[in-house]
Amino acid sequence: MNWKRISLGPLQTNGFVIYNESKEALMIDPGGDEDKLFTLLAEEDLTILAILLTHAHFDHIGGVEAVRKKYKCPVYVHEKEKEWLSQPELNGSGLFQGIESVVANKAEKTFMKQGILEVGSFKCELLETPGHSPGSVSFYFPKEKIIFSGDVLFRGGVGRTDLPGGSHDVLMETIHDKMLTLPDDTIVANGHGPETTITEEKETNPFINGFGW
Repeated sequence: MNWKRISLGPLQTNGFVIYNESKEALMIDPGGDEDKLFTLLAEEDLTILAILLTHAHFDHIGGVEAVRKKYKCPVYVHEKEKEWLSQPELNGSGLFQGIESVVANKAEKTFMKQGILEVGSFKCELLETPGHSPGSVSFYFPKEKIIFSGDVLFRGGVGRTDLPGGSHDVLMETIHDKMLTLPDDTIVANGHGPETTITEEKETNPFINGFGW
């Protein structure tokens, strides 16, 4: 399995393209800038099998419709945020001055609970990782030692919790119970900024040092 990070949309959100030797791919969080994304996909000769959303905030869903239309692929989102795709006041685009409203059609697939997720030849562990938003999920590939975690844990930081459905207490429980229990060498491919590792965050992240790691 291979993967590439690409910054997309008004907030330069990290989108991730996961692909295999057969040139099949998954798109995690297409935040916008679809022409830029399509150029990358064409250069690699990749075909998107599905769009996986870590959550449904506007900066992670801005390119959903363009990618879905081009590749005729399904969109996956957590059940708790299925209505957010079409409601700017929930996905956040209706809350900030100067941000264009983002609206997408209904997702074809919804996550109901964590467990094994299989799409084509791809297989990962779906983890429910709420706090930043109620339906936040992460996609963990243990063999490759990487987790695509959206806006849960950043290098030296944690996700914001002041948007609809956010909870700081829930986020910190998620980080403690779901993220910091992963193997230390796990790469955290998050929604904004550079990748990090579980070890690095245990040792240096000021928001989680209180857990005693």
